[in-house]
Amino acid sequence: MKHLLILIVAAAVYLHFYPNEEVTKFYNDGIAVLQDGFSEFGDTKVRLKADKIYLDLKSELDNFSEIEVEHLLEITSSRKNVKSFYLSVCKTEQRDIVFHITNEKKVCATINRYTSML
Repeated sequence: MKHLLILIVAAAVYLHFYPNEEVTKFYNDGIAVLQDGFSEFGDTKVRLKADKIYLDLKSELDNFSEIEVEHLLEITSSRKNVKSFYLSVCKTEQRDIVFHITNEKKVCATINRYTSML
């Protein structure tokens, strides 16, 4: 056990004084993945359940085409997808090529009600 501890300390000292770009990148990527996982798992804030957008729009889905409904299901599959759609389409003047303009406005208005929970 003592030898293992000495080996770990020696490796840490070596990497501290002689950093390797590949090892540093691997370490930073690993830390980022772990932090994302822990923040998803240990988040205590009230968060939006992604399918809430779909459920709110369910009564209006008669006005949507089949392709638009499939795209809406894809968007509402996760909170991350909802947030990226909101930031890339609703917060900018950029249009989504799948949705008709009126349906896009309905989706953005529905998401806009829950922006504090994203």
